[in-house]
Amino acid sequence: MPYFNRVGDVPAKRFSQFRQEDGSLYCTEVMGEEGFSSDMSLLFHRLPPTGISAVRAVEREPITLTANQPLLPRLFNTSQLKVGGDAVTGRQPLVGNDDVLVSFVIADSDSPLYRNAVGDELVFVHEGTATVETVFGVLEVGPGDYLVMPTGTTHRWLPTSEGPLRALVFETYSHIHPPKRYLSRYGQHHQESPYFELDLRRPTEPLVAPAESDVDVLVRNRDGITCYTMQNHPFDVVGWFGCNYPYVLNVADFSPITGSFHRPPPVHQVFEAHNLVFCNFVPRMLDYDPRAVPIPSYHSNVDSDEFLFYAEGNFFSRSGSGVERGSISLHPAGHIHGPQPGSVEKALSRIGQRTEELAIMLDTFRPLRLANPALDVEDPKYITTWSRRPEAEGS
Repeated sequence: MPYFNRVGDVPAKRFSQFRQEDGSLYCTEVMGEEGFSSDMSLLFHRLPPTGISAVRAVEREPITLTANQPLLPRLFNTSQLKVGGDAVTGRQPLVGNDDVLVSFVIADSDSPLYRNAVGDELVFVHEGTATVETVFGVLEVGPGDYLVMPTGTTHRWLPTSEGPLRALVFETYSHIHPPKRYLSRYGQHHQESPYFELDLRRPTEPLVAPAESDVDVLVRNRDGITCYTMQNHPFDVVGWFGCNYPYVLNVADFSPITGSFHRPPPVHQVFEAHNLVFCNFVPRMLDYDPRAVPIPSYHSNVDSDEFLFYAEGNFFSRSGSGVERGSISLHPAGHIHGPQPGSVEKALSRIGQRTEELAIMLDTFRPLRLANPALDVEDPKYITTWSRRPEAEGS
């Protein structure tokens, strides 16, 4: 729930009669979460959004997820993934479980109209720009942007940059929202939150497409993808209001919480969903007490798998491990990991300095399984990088 928003032409009273110039009623669509008991928006269409002239199942290669067995830390290089396709059908799955599927896209073409009927999506744009057209209006996205796309929102991706759009896509099986501890009991971001309502970019005017019939929309559910041929174009909404809509937060608008000694990862949390949390490690001041160790300790994820995308900067705590810009590490529950050998002592000279690294983290509370595209770009030597043996330190 970002906060209440009103865009375009809407009636003075919800669920009241709202008529067009010709005297006909606008068609009201209620888009609500958790049945009728949570956040919702009311959208006002010129024509019924329900007419379907054809329907067919969409054939696609099944996504196979295999267990991380034997239990290994993993390192994947997204620069080696295939280039091309669109931001919906061109997603290359990396890891997943019953709560989330994580993919990477390197898109160079427009996507079809698409609606995820399973759960909210979170997209982090690494490179490139795009226009995202939705039933709520248009959003422009670029490097460092998070886009939260609510369940059931019809939209499409239109890349606008010269190079491809590179983005990390989290498809959840639930709803994504700010951490509850950042919100007042009435839902406002309170003063200790690292980002605020002013940081969120929302659609500001309706997108009313020209009248068009027989428009294809891909709809994802848990059993696959269906193509509906709609009698009327879904982008005929003249106005809407409510608290359920897509929005954008740029990672640069996340104000880091720092301290004199190490602050644990929850201070970096940006969103959460069922059985998982999202964090970002942004440029910030390092610990400043002269007794501090300004680098994470070795740690064991007792209850969660840690998926970390290295977006920008110099990842000094893992220098020599093969981690580079665009790398993804997976540290599963049961595996003790942390900084490179020797990096703790080196870090002491950085007390009170800044780190310019930017990384995006997903922590899940069920094990993440592996998809073939990730295994195809894996560094098999990654498990040896914590060894003090000379031949391992340079790998």
